[in-house]
Amino acid sequence: MNTKRIVITGGPSTGKTAVIEALEQKGHSCLEEVIRAMTLAKKAEESEIVFESNPIVSVTDPMAFNQMILNARVSQYKSTSDSSDEFVFFDRGIPDVLAYMDCFNQEYDESFEEACLTNRYDLIFLMPPWKDIHIVDNERFESFEESLRINACLEHSYSSFGYDVQIVPKDSILNRVDFILESVKNLK
Repeated sequence: MNTKRIVITGGPSTGKTAVIEALEQKGHSCLEEVIRAMTLAKKAEESEIVFESNPIVSVTDPMAFNQMILNARVSQYKSTSDSSDEFVFFDRGIPDVLAYMDCFNQEYDESFEEACLTNRYDLIFLMPPWKDIHIVDNERFESFEESLRINACLEHSYSSFGYDVQIVPKDSILNRVDFILESVKNLK
């Protein structure tokens, strides 16, 4: 079976995780965001660091941290190679790494771009910034203004790799899930 790989991306506090959880509850295969556990580990490891913005600008070695994220996302992608699922949903994709690095003015070498060109997804959904649900917590440090910038960088990153990015309307979780599942039907 040729499993379709589908990315659901968006800046912080866009409802992405709630939609992924709803897809899982409906029985769909979903791979979680890799940076959450890494951020918690870095916070424990580098306890003197204050996370005031995205972790990639707060850790002592941003390039090493970004490389860890990239490697984890590539690993996630490859883990679906032998999947028997018709669809697999990813909570963020490989181009997210470059989008965040671009957004926070960090340089990267061609290996980051090569990872995006080699590991291709079938459909990209972008959850737009939504001020009414925006919060800052232990894993989301960005202001709403940063969320807007991140959104623009995400859309640019995926578009620059030739993806047709579909914007998920701001709506209830179930309506957003229905929008995504309806769009996925066209991949069959």
